[in-house]
Amino acid sequence: MGAEKKKLLLGTRKGLIVYKKTSSRWRFEGDHFLGIPVSIVAADQRNGNWWAMLDHGHWGCKLHRSPDQGRTWKEIEAPKYPEGEVIKDNIPATLKYLWAFATGGTDQKDRIYIGTEPGGLFSSDDNGASFTLNRALWDQPQRKEKWFGGGRDNPGIHSIVVDPADSNHAYIGISCAGVFETTDAGQTWSPRNKGLRADFLPDPNAEIGHDPHRLVACAKEPLKMWQQNHCGIFRTIDGGANWMDVSQNNGPARFGFAIAVDSNDGEVAWVIPALKDESRVPIDLALKVCRTDDGGKSWKVFDKGLPQTNCYDLVYRHALAIDGDTLAFGSTNGNLYLSEDRGESWLCLNSNLPMIYSCQFA
Repeated sequence: MGAEKKKLLLGTRKGLIVYKKTSSRWRFEGDHFLGIPVSIVAADQRNGNWWAMLDHGHWGCKLHRSPDQGRTWKEIEAPKYPEGEVIKDNIPATLKYLWAFATGGTDQKDRIYIGTEPGGLFSSDDNGASFTLNRALWDQPQRKEKWFGGGRDNPGIHSIVVDPADSNHAYIGISCAGVFETTDAGQTWSPRNKGLRADFLPDPNAEIGHDPHRLVACAKEPLKMWQQNHCGIFRTIDGGANWMDVSQNNGPARFGFAIAVDSNDGEVAWVIPALKDESRVPIDLALKVCRTDDGGKSWKVFDKGLPQTNCYDLVYRHALAIDGDTLAFGSTNGNLYLSEDRGESWLCLNSNLPMIYSCQFA
């Protein structure tokens, strides 16, 4: 296990907010980009850079990088769709949202990836000085007809998983299209949706059109992957060749957005359940966290320290973070919770924050 991380970065409706761990507790450290929505905040573990993806209501998407933990920031030109590209026929492709961030492998010191709405994956090999649209994915023959928006107007890449053992091997999650895999550094892509269900499609078992809400992989066992999907919780033990539904039939662990997996044990995962579709609130208006220790065969429910009455908090797909035995999540109502015992008990760090879009330890 790597060194314990000492900071928690939050992307919120009103800026980037930082918490810092002291000898006795986690404390508020400061904020950046005050008043501006930060859709994603990320920390590059290779070099310590922080990245902030901003969603200005008027000025559009902005990208910023800090080499010194937020003391200074530099604006980087955000990815651009090439002139003439279209989402569908006669609908120009322009950047709508910066929705995912990932770094390349340790052998790719300046490689970063950004996933966007309307469904383009961009990469940079010069630490953000320039970006290139991945043509092989964008030119998929099914894209114009079978990719569509899930919760947003257009398809969006929200999950990027790079194999820690092979930098040329990666997966992406698209709402709505599904999971795609590359084994040749993005030169070709193949759908990996066998075993998933898309109950909202005429053919629930269609190859394309699935709605993974969040895709994660175990760092030590990267073939063991999990997704919180619109139609349940699914896992694979063979790198996406086959997915298995591990939702609870008579329990809360079914629908939600956020999911986390233990970095050393691919059998252990956490979800934060909600009611489905039109009622995106906690089940019974009681906030709970579910954990499985056996690959989804069984789930345990934990609610110690969480509100159990009149609670309307929803947890977005990027708003659950894990670092060893420590987990943190933030809600749409600006509540920030932290657990240092693998999710079995929780402490509210703040109940007066803006809507929280993303959490990451750094």
